[in-house]
Amino acid sequence: MRPMTFALGLAVLTSPAYATEGERITVTGEIIDTWCYFSGVMGGPDAVVGSAHHTCALWCSAGGIPVGLLAEDGTVYMVLKIEGDAGSAGGTTQLKLASHTVEADGMLYQRDGLNYLVVESVVSDLDITNNNAADYGPIPPFAVPEGDR
Repeated sequence: MRPMTFALGLAVLTSPAYATEGERITVTGEIIDTWCYFSGVMGGPDAVVGSAHHTCALWCSAGGIPVGLLAEDGTVYMVLKIEGDAGSAGGTTQLKLASHTVEADGMLYQRDGLNYLVVESVVSDLDITNNNAADYGPIPPFAVPEGDR
């Protein structure tokens, strides 16, 4: 990239017209695999949470897919970093939190209808709290078409 193009791009990104004020929030929810959650490749939102999706969430995070936080009210936050680690939104640094329900304290930034969260601290880690296959049985109810239930 030419120096002038880079300087112009940096000016646009830091321009007050594009910046958003952060808001301090505390939110409780599950650390999710954003690729499977948003793409639908593994099923609907009920299929890509909890222990049933844990192994896939580990693989996506290890592959560099950014993690998100799915709040109890259904709001999804794209996690930009956790506890000051610039590389923590994806990759092996988040393997310990994949599929865990956490209470996070941090700064919320919103732009173009998206929620971005910079987690300053994980206040509590409740481990994996969503049901697994043993709780659902071999076929979870959300996997059976409504007419066949």
